[in-house]
Amino acid sequence: MGVRGALHRQYRGSKGVLRMKEEEILRLQDVSFSYGDGRRALSHVNLGISAGERIAVLGPNGAGKSTLFLLMNGVFSPSSGSIYFRDRKIMGRQINVLRKGVGIIFQDADSQIIAPSVRSEISFGPMNLGLTVAEVEQRVEYAAAFMQLKGFEDRPPHALSGGEKKRVSIADIIAMEPEVFLFDEPAASLDCAGTEALEQVLAELGRQGKTLLISTHDVDFAWRWAQRVIVLQNGTITGDGTLSSVFAQKELLKKANIKCPMMLRLTEMLEQKNLLREKGRAPKTPEELEALLVEH
Repeated sequence: MGVRGALHRQYRGSKGVLRMKEEEILRLQDVSFSYGDGRRALSHVNLGISAGERIAVLGPNGAGKSTLFLLMNGVFSPSSGSIYFRDRKIMGRQINVLRKGVGIIFQDADSQIIAPSVRSEISFGPMNLGLTVAEVEQRVEYAAAFMQLKGFEDRPPHALSGGEKKRVSIADIIAMEPEVFLFDEPAASLDCAGTEALEQVLAELGRQGKTLLISTHDVDFAWRWAQRVIVLQNGTITGDGTLSSVFAQKELLKKANIKCPMMLRLTEMLEQKNLLREKGRAPKTPEELEALLVEH
């Protein structure tokens, strides 16, 4: 078994492949969505999300990634099909259950931030949950500390840098305490330091057992961070599985214009030259790869 066959695990995606049963938190059943002009954005999507998963959603621009997230969060309602949150079918006023349980961080922080100060921005969501003043203040304090925004509370968000605005937009959702976090292209416009800080935030949320989905074009990030990859093309799921199983499908990657992660390419090259002590491994980092090198 080569590197691409390692760590194989199957999921029930659009093609109905057997998926290991875990605690399912969110499910889309035969979901389609069309915009008001009749343009079809998603077609017959079947997708189950388990609690605590780290999922990268890949696909070209216009594939339907953002639309998928807006459906999962309850901003959009399906044109057909059903969405379930913890086995509860979301209908009518139950949409608030979905909006409370699933938080979304938009690619453009300016489109999410609406309040005149960082404090009022972070408190906006919790206040709409009907919490007491003390509970709202506690959540704001925690979210600000989590995102290293202590001392920023009284500053106007529009005067912050792009990276600082991103931290505020994430703090917004942390204060809501959802079970599922959806990040739509979170590293867009971030510099190297901002991207590293983002990954630290994701790591901490993962340690807390949060369910994390990230849409991204960065396959190297997806390779080192995700447990599972979903590929969207033209509004349909064309790939769904572990990193190794999805990135083994060269024709799928070609059609979706997705590159192979650099670490996987390098590992395969060294494996072919018999320079690795073990075959079939899938190292995520340079340090993990170095540990596999044959000593000369």
